[in-house]
Amino acid sequence: MTQRYFMELAYCGTNYHGWQIQANGHSVQAEIEQALSKRLSQPISILGSGRTDAGVHAEQQFAHFDLPDQLENPDSIVYSLNAMLPTDVAIRRIFPVAPEAHARFSAYSRYYQYRIRRQKDAFRPGQSYYFRHPLDIDAMNEAASLLLQHTNYKSFSRAKAAVKHFHCTIDLAEWRPDTGDDMTFHIRANRFLWGMVRAIVGTLLEIGQGRMTTADFERIILALDRQVAGRAAPASGLFLCEVGYPESILP
Repeated sequence: MTQRYFMELAYCGTNYHGWQIQANGHSVQAEIEQALSKRLSQPISILGSGRTDAGVHAEQQFAHFDLPDQLENPDSIVYSLNAMLPTDVAIRRIFPVAPEAHARFSAYSRYYQYRIRRQKDAFRPGQSYYFRHPLDIDAMNEAASLLLQHTNYKSFSRAKAAVKHFHCTIDLAEWRPDTGDDMTFHIRANRFLWGMVRAIVGTLLEIGQGRMTTADFERIILALDRQVAGRAAPASGLFLCEVGYPESILP
């Protein structure tokens, strides 16, 4: 009988063309599948909870895979995989789940952070957006609160997104100050569109600089047109921080 396993992992996305396997660049998924297949001496395909773009990071990501037999010592597999993988990809745990558990479709929320740094960070390059222009965090939060009042976010989705609809339910959207003048945007929803968080952040930064108003932001949402929103913020500042699952799935 086939056994399904969940894998919890993390990665720095700086050196990858995103999570998903693709023909034109190296991916996190490819690195893990290669190591897992070698360690288990059989071809293994994994499916992630979602796709992160090139340069985007994950402090918590999940993937699942199926095996014809039970793993005798998952902790030992985790240890050996981490020895085989690059230093910027880490496996945290592997555990069995019910056959119907699905890394993508069983997840009920995804929580992202977008990190703005006001001084250049020499020790963590590619893990924040170095942005020195003055920002009005109150104005950005006033606009961000509108995200909880709408559901159609076509204006913040890439034009060629292959989705059936553009509706998402956002229950958290807030800028919070960090140490010094640094700040982080926190956003959580049941699902996200391709490029959605970076487009929202880029537009909110326009508001923070006084180039747009809260009323402009709502008009952008209602327009359902990516062309009217701001540019996408760089991938370097974006982190997938948490994927929510029912307690029946996660031990």
